Amino acid sequence: MIRFPAGLLAVALLFTGCAAVQPTTIEPAAPTNYELTAVSPAPAVPAPAATTTTPLADAPSAVLDPNRADVWRTRERLALEDEIARTDLWVRVRTGFATPDLDDEVVRKWEQYYAGKPDYVARMMDRGGRYLFHIVEEVSARGMPMELALLPFIESAFNPQAMSSARAAGMWQFIPSTGRDFDLKQNLFRDDRRDVIASTRAALDYLKMLHGMFGDWHHALAAYNWGQGSVQRALKRNQAAGLPTNYEALRMPAETRNYVPKLQAIKNIVMRPGSFGLTLPPLENHPFFLAVPIERDLDVTLAARLAGLSLDEFQQFNPQMNKPVILAAGTPQVLLPYENANRFLRALGEHRGPLATWTAWVAPRTLKVADAAKLVGTTESQLREINRIPPRMLVNAGSTLLVPRSAQTLHDVALHLADNASMSLAPEAPKLRRVSFKAGKKGDSVAAVAKRYGVPAADVARWNEVGMQARFKAGTAIVVMVPNQKKKTRVAAGGGSSMVHKPTTRAAKSPR
Repeated sequence: MIRFPAGLLAVALLFTGCAAVQPTTIEPAAPTNYELTAVSPAPAVPAPAATTTTPLADAPSAVLDPNRADVWRTRERLALEDEIARTDLWVRVRTGFATPDLDDEVVRKWEQYYAGKPDYVARMMDRGGRYLFHIVEEVSARGMPMELALLPFIESAFNPQAMSSARAAGMWQFIPSTGRDFDLKQNLFRDDRRDVIASTRAALDYLKMLHGMFGDWHHALAAYNWGQGSVQRALKRNQAAGLPTNYEALRMPAETRNYVPKLQAIKNIVMRPGSFGLTLPPLENHPFFLAVPIERDLDVTLAARLAGLSLDEFQQFNPQMNKPVILAAGTPQVLLPYENANRFLRALGEHRGPLATWTAWVAPRTLKVADAAKLVGTTESQLREINRIPPRMLVNAGSTLLVPRSAQTLHDVALHLADNASMSLAPEAPKLRRVSFKAGKKGDSVAAVAKRYGVPAADVARWNEVGMQARFKAGTAIVVMVPNQKKKTRVAAGGGSSMVHKPTTRAAKSPR
């Protein structure tokens, strides 16, 4: 039996087996105005040994003598199975499967693949156990097939911080444009594609839309991976050619061809783990984490410390943060494991000192980083590092930067900044050198000089205090400002010589 802290027991009882998630107020040890909302699975504990029990045939009670011992045994076993279904999350998942099965060689291939990697499957299942209850609740509330709750296993191995080469992010692997289509904010301070709750909502909204479009879950899943336009074209091709239009008959790229078979393989493993030599971690059918409201801007490191978690553990539940500060206006709650939620509230109520040491600042004009650093009272190196600004870049006017928060700053970051902050950079203008020469015998026009030196005609006119249409008389001194040239090295080759630029190498800077 799981023993909950006194303040959390009511929540655990309230959410056991219910389909809708409701806010629940908990009385913390220290007085605060916060509430805790249960939103997802409880700590893993040993599951009942009957996890894989197969249901008994339910004989009609009208033909059974209620006094017979075998009737009582049947009732007891049925009651036990019902209890298991209410308390074991894996049983709940299995009983919710509703999509047609695939049974072909591609499925066999992926079953063998996962069966051959028991350590990988164990890590994946253990990580997924933190989030699975919440997803199961959401799938159940929408009346959708429970197979969809397993989709993050093949999308990201249930890693909410996963990032693909195509810039798809989070457990559900949203690319930036599709994330925006489903209201997942992506800005300087947070990326909701990595938010456990927001991304789950968006993924199920998307899948429901796709199923409404195709009327078939296999096609909907293919469209989730490949795009609805691609699936529609594949269906039209087969229809035009008089070919079947089922999933297996469509012409698809290899990734999509393997997509539903991978999910089927995971489904088969969840149904019969022993058949593949695998063991599922026990998961109880109640929330694992709580949503704790945040009313003031708060440093991520401080939040983790108050909750008694390492920074890595805190980020496993709150992976959407892009910066070392949580802005209350844009991120009004954090997720914490059950056993850490009350600890966080108590410690927050007792904390003395600043909650946030960082804040947002909007550049009033286009600035060099060194000048911006002077305005906000920090060093150029610190400002570059915290905002990941490469060398030789200017900060454009209107850009939002993360800067140290002074002790005198009373207000938290406003909602419009928390939701829409962006940073725009531009290359610094190259250092120029003055070149002076005389116009030729036939004279030169401003446009001709500009073209010859690859500079704007307006600049040539300005440098020489003439109009854009002016012509320089023969012998007139003309001034042009050109970028400094790299040093050249004379290299002999085959008895001749040529002027070449000395090659330089520079380590690429990470875009992070």
